[in-house]
Amino acid sequence: MRTAHDHETDREDETAGAPAQGELELEERHALRRVAGLSTELDDVTEVEYRSLRLERVVLIGVWTSGTQADADNSLVELKHLAETAGAMVLEGVTQRRSKPDPATYIGRGKAEELHGIVEATGADTVICDGELAPGQLRQLEDVVKVKVIDRTALILDIFAQHARSSEGKAQVELAQLSYLLPRLRGWGGSLSRQAGGRAGGNGGVGLRGPGETKIETDRRRINTRMAKLRRQLAQMVTARDVKRDRRRAREVPAVAIAGYTNAGKSSLLNRLTGAGVLVEDALFATLDPAVRQARTPDGRGFTLSDTVGFVRHLPHQLVEAFRSTLEEVADSDLILHVVDASDADPERQLAAVREVFAEIGAGDVPELVVLNKTDAADELTVKALRTREPGAVEVSARTGAGIGELVAAVAAALPELDREVRAVVPYHRGDLVSRVHQEGRVVAEEHTADGTSLHAWVPERLAGKLAEYAGV
Repeated sequence: MRTAHDHETDREDETAGAPAQGELELEERHALRRVAGLSTELDDVTEVEYRSLRLERVVLIGVWTSGTQADADNSLVELKHLAETAGAMVLEGVTQRRSKPDPATYIGRGKAEELHGIVEATGADTVICDGELAPGQLRQLEDVVKVKVIDRTALILDIFAQHARSSEGKAQVELAQLSYLLPRLRGWGGSLSRQAGGRAGGNGGVGLRGPGETKIETDRRRINTRMAKLRRQLAQMVTARDVKRDRRRAREVPAVAIAGYTNAGKSSLLNRLTGAGVLVEDALFATLDPAVRQARTPDGRGFTLSDTVGFVRHLPHQLVEAFRSTLEEVADSDLILHVVDASDADPERQLAAVREVFAEIGAGDVPELVVLNKTDAADELTVKALRTREPGAVEVSARTGAGIGELVAAVAAALPELDREVRAVVPYHRGDLVSRVHQEGRVVAEEHTADGTSLHAWVPERLAGKLAEYAGV
């Protein structure tokens, strides 16, 4: 069996004898290009290990239509991490330079034949495309490469299906998967996809009655029925979530949402700030279910911190729709902690991708505090460039705890201002009001007297009204 190294050597031998630089550039422009670091020697893993692990062996393919070659390589590296998170073993990664994807086979018929050769040489059983394929592209590319083909969207949906834990998360993922599957259902050929029942044709009559509903049409009907049921279930879950959210609003507790690119360290940051004990794993989309925890500013003001699902470049629209109720936690918050992985190869691309989702879910106007995480592993020049682009950003390391104090202070400064200054002596039998002042407001001074608890504090308007009868006592 020929290894990826043999193919690399062949490519170097072929291009070494090229007569002109222009021909080399033209060939490079239209050919598949192997990306260094995305190859695995098959000899390193025995067949017994393959059977025991049951990993899918995949080849990655990306079409480079804009940006630099480094952008294309970074995109494919991210696809590699997604594939590994899903449990696949990446054997090879190739990119192709095109003005736009081929409408028939995504990469063109000739390049699809070349990809088929790479699949045979590496022993792969799956091809993953770095983009969303139309149903026709999916079928035609599979016909050429002779193995299963999936796109980036299907891969992300598979990861979500593996990581969903709560009933709401599972329902959201299933709805997204069915939305993706519905236009991609396949029958036993085009001739069987439209069979008539009852009176068929213009005149009808004996001999023109078809067998009725076909299997593919039955599947479509069942999928639509299941999707309607899932939407009803999610609507009921949204009602319960809204009740909890309205309760927090009634108490006027500020809400802070932790959002950002997948694997940027959001859950680690939540654990560092609140001791939440949320699952932390060095994997993409490790946690999907939102977690809400209580936290306090240095001056004692309470607020909630919500950990949300991670975003990714070209987040499938099916997921955005299915997780819209969850993502509303971001849109309804008073402040967004936008966590960025400063050690990533292209953190600015992360910023742009996340803000694109913010705009899609209606969170574009929510105040945002950029948090540069993983600074202990980041390049100093990269961090400096990010600080220049985002002047108000805070540098932290959720792993070491560096910068957490500065982050808490920045959050306290960014929370909505309290409306009213009050001075009141609250009777001891109204300890509930004192507790609310500590939870919702900022206490300047507190003293226990014979008549009750003397308070000087800044509180929300509604709470100030409840304290008015004790003012000046």
